[in-house]
Amino acid sequence: MKAVHEGLDNICSIKLRLQMKSITINGSKRESVGKKATKALRNAGQVPCVLYGVEGDPLHFAAEEISFKNLVYTPDVHTVKIKLESGESYDAILQDIQFHPVTDAILHIDFYQIFGDKPITMEIPIHTEGVARGVKNGGVLRYNLRRLKVRGLPGDLPDYIVANVTKLKIGQKLYVTGVDSKDFVIQHPDNTVICQVRTSRNLVELEDDEEDEDEVAADEVPATEVDDQAAVKEGEGKE
Repeated sequence: MKAVHEGLDNICSIKLRLQMKSITINGSKRESVGKKATKALRNAGQVPCVLYGVEGDPLHFAAEEISFKNLVYTPDVHTVKIKLESGESYDAILQDIQFHPVTDAILHIDFYQIFGDKPITMEIPIHTEGVARGVKNGGVLRYNLRRLKVRGLPGDLPDYIVANVTKLKIGQKLYVTGVDSKDFVIQHPDNTVICQVRTSRNLVELEDDEEDEDEVAADEVPATEVDDQAAVKEGEGKE
């Protein structure tokens, strides 16, 4: 099974972004964390946030809702640089987010502080590029996994992983071992499938798989028995 995985992994060319992007969030410490103060913040267009992982108690702060646009409304993941009015600065990752059930407005965000020398676990999106060979022949590319859970140092993690699936044939799969990297450790079993090309109703023959077979010219095709009999009858009629 391992040999099969390695063979299919070599089919796909993998490219990794050098480093995950960082989004800067400018905020201010919250003096009060009660319900009334929190409601007032939201009415003013601000989002109440909590930073965990800092020394002592969690840090409560607030920031303009618009400042989270490039962090929240994107399929990619980023680290965060939290800068407070007091001059304090923290590196963090988004841990949890709550939305309003009707308006989808951001209600609350939790962050977790990170350090450059301490590994973290994150889910990194997978971006596929190219059109699979099997898809061109009538197959369908099915995704089993859209994100990979990986562990590594913050500076080594990409904001997404790109997998070129151009050479995947019908019935072949891309395993997580195909996107392995020395920069992080994948937190999935080796036999976990990222995507595969499945058959579909409009499947056509793989003509390029038969390139080694000699083609027979039209004038070299032997006449069928029906053709021979017709030729004889045609000759008899002329006599």
